[in-house]
Amino acid sequence: MAPISTDQLYLFHKMDREIFSCLVIKLGRSPSQSLLVMALWLWLEYIGYPNLVSKLIDLPRILINLVAQEAVSCLNCLEFDDFHIPYNGVLTLTSALMQKEISLQLFKLKKFTAIAGIKNVLNKICARIFKDILLRILGSPYMGKLLPYAYRPVIVPGFPHRLFGDFNSPPTNFVQLDLSDPRIWNKNRLFDDVLDGEKTIFLTFSRGFPVTEEEVKFVFTSTFGINCIKNLQMGNKGLRDQTLFATMVVNDVETLDRILNGKHIAKFRINGKHIWARKYERRE
Repeated sequence: MAPISTDQLYLFHKMDREIFSCLVIKLGRSPSQSLLVMALWLWLEYIGYPNLVSKLIDLPRILINLVAQEAVSCLNCLEFDDFHIPYNGVLTLTSALMQKEISLQLFKLKKFTAIAGIKNVLNKICARIFKDILLRILGSPYMGKLLPYAYRPVIVPGFPHRLFGDFNSPPTNFVQLDLSDPRIWNKNRLFDDVLDGEKTIFLTFSRGFPVTEEEVKFVFTSTFGINCIKNLQMGNKGLRDQTLFATMVVNDVETLDRILNGKHIAKFRINGKHIWARKYERRE
């Protein structure tokens, strides 16, 4: 595919840029939160929800602000395990604009898929199409130096984010991409470039009821697909020669969400023995 110019990239994302400018300039919302809101909307579009941004263009600012606030609720639902979802949790304005119901429950059930997708769009798309706007409102540590405008890094307060990590403005040798570029898609979804550490599940077993590696594999492959496990590491055996834990890397982040099904801890059973699964969290 032939490279595209910056002007062509900006033209392709003209409406996205107008709405982002509205959020950070006309509505005075924080750049970091506005970037995440835009990344969330763009991610939703490419998992099959109707394009929301084009519906926002002609709306009054007050309504754009309210729809953005619904997006912030989705981000909070992803960030906080104890986030309270009201009855049915439907995003009223967002659903009305898209003419397709969407609920906070989606973000609870697809938590880690959403985090990975939003993070991917944030750094592969938003960092490119909004960079000049961010430089105008935030400046750059090199603004006073003889550095080409396009190559100046931008530092956005609020990043690194606790959940979404760093916001990386493109390096000087970056390849121009747009959301239709096949290089960032695989079967109509973002390439899964999530690190193994973010796709690892911590399994625990009941003392006195030893679980074998074969039993663990059977529980998950019989339910979530024969190729769902990338790596399984049984823990060291303790007292009475029993393994009490294991770590399991799954092949894609969607499988992680299917296993947890919106829960912090999911419970499985085989041969009268219990297996508890939760997302592995690295301890510093």
